[in-house]
Amino acid sequence: MFWITDQEGLNMKEDIVIVDHISHKYSDIYVLQDIDFKIPSNCIMGLLGSNGAGKSTTMNIICGVLKQTAGNVYIGGENVLKNPISAKKLIGFLPQKAPLYMDMTVNEYLTYCAELHLVAKKEIPKAIERVEAICSIGHYRHKVIKQLSGGYQQRVGIAQAIVHNPRFVVLDEPTNGLDPNQILDVRKLIKSLAEEATVLVSTHILSEVEAICSDIVMIEHGHLVFSGTMRQFNDSVARDSVWVRLAHEVDIRELSAFPGCQRVQILGNGEYRIHFDVRLLSKVTEDLIVFCQSKEWHLQEIVLEKCSLNDVFAYLSSQKNKA
Repeated sequence: MFWITDQEGLNMKEDIVIVDHISHKYSDIYVLQDIDFKIPSNCIMGLLGSNGAGKSTTMNIICGVLKQTAGNVYIGGENVLKNPISAKKLIGFLPQKAPLYMDMTVNEYLTYCAELHLVAKKEIPKAIERVEAICSIGHYRHKVIKQLSGGYQQRVGIAQAIVHNPRFVVLDEPTNGLDPNQILDVRKLIKSLAEEATVLVSTHILSEVEAICSDIVMIEHGHLVFSGTMRQFNDSVARDSVWVRLAHEVDIRELSAFPGCQRVQILGNGEYRIHFDVRLLSKVTEDLIVFCQSKEWHLQEIVLEKCSLNDVFAYLSSQKNKA
């Protein structure tokens, strides 16, 4: 943690990345408006949004590929616009289509990438050995890249993004086009990266976010609609139902008479979903246990249900559309 002060007098505290009220427009059309969030150190943050929401524009601005219309981005305290070389030394970037030279061997390509990242010549062999070990591609170091499987090509793409040992790694759809086993391998690799760096993962696959991310930023129609932890994201839509399993079927009219109950769904085999006023949910499970005991219904299981990621995503998207 450290403090940075911009020349215009902006004073702020940061972890590793600050996206400070950025906006961007093409011609007269704004594609991003007042995007503002921070990325904590050594976390895996998911960047979510529908197609055309502004994710790619946001990533390109953060990485210094695109100059924003307004606002600032700081990487490790460095202003990306004012100190681009210093800032970009801290960034590793894997675009959606890995920038591979298919006719090079793995070692040739990584050597070239290390030179582009201004790694000292005498440090390049050691840097390449390090990333080949991290990405488990050392046994293919002398193989031409086009001869590798899609999964291993993706690993080479990740290796080029971290060959200069950046503090901040940006991955755009890192598991796109991979088979299930390759996806699991890349997820494991991403988690290992977060032990030494901060990782930003842009993806439209919500199961991916749930599997690897600790924090989430969501953009819709160029506006920030959510920024926070995974738990806060899950809780951003109020839960309104409790699932119960009883030893036997009961009279639904008696179950519906429970105070605060709005409706009951019969799921079969003694299972029910009971919907409540969300204001009552803080103590509803305790009261429902007592209620079932008083009726001698032999409650076997009770679960306060939560919304799925798909439900939360759809809700936040619809709220922005209404705005």
